[in-house]
Amino acid sequence: MARWALVSGLQGDLEVYEAIQRDLRQVRRVDTLFVLGDLIGPDRDANALLDRLQDPRRGELAPQCIYGWWEDQLLAERGYRGERRADPLRQQFGQAAVEALEQAVDPGHLAWLAALQFGFIELDCALLHGSSADVGDWLGPESSPLLLLDRLTRMDVNRLFTARSGQQFRIELTGGGIASHVQDLEGQQQQQQSVPQRQVIGIGAGVHYTLYDPGTDRFDFLTAGSRSQERARGFS
Repeated sequence: MARWALVSGLQGDLEVYEAIQRDLRQVRRVDTLFVLGDLIGPDRDANALLDRLQDPRRGELAPQCIYGWWEDQLLAERGYRGERRADPLRQQFGQAAVEALEQAVDPGHLAWLAALQFGFIELDCALLHGSSADVGDWLGPESSPLLLLDRLTRMDVNRLFTARSGQQFRIELTGGGIASHVQDLEGQQQQQQSVPQRQVIGIGAGVHYTLYDPGTDRFDFLTAGSRSQERARGFS
């Protein structure tokens, strides 16, 4: 079974994307590239990257993209989310950030961004920007096990790949059980639910990306350009 490459947080940086693609051409058995959101951002013009994502070059992996927090904020401000506006962005970074984000993306790209999915389900894995609860859900190594278990069970998967925190991590929930007590008109009922072994994986952002082998459950946390540097080292 071939491996997956998981990328996020490019935020309009075409050079980072090209560095990742160069890395992937050197890696055997990688046949799928997932880009888990934050394709755009307020700090740079994102149009060249968006053009490239929609029209990949010959011989490179075609990206499968979902929308992230920055896309959600832009689409909300531009009227693609009903009555919603980019209020979380405005409150966190100010009106200037909202205006910069709008200027970073030409209107011609909005329909493509609006058509992106919330996430993917592949095998027993959920691939999301945040979590099943919200695109902005910030999961990391410090998140409580009960919160992580909730996010996993919402989608009934054994592995949740998340990108919102920008960190690379792997948290394993090693089993156990959940005891619950329900009080109704017929009295109190007790329920015991076993918890299978499950994992939450942070894939990183920008130059930091992840390779995953579904056949062996192996993870590799990588940095763009590091493979080229390793190949350049040697003795003469």
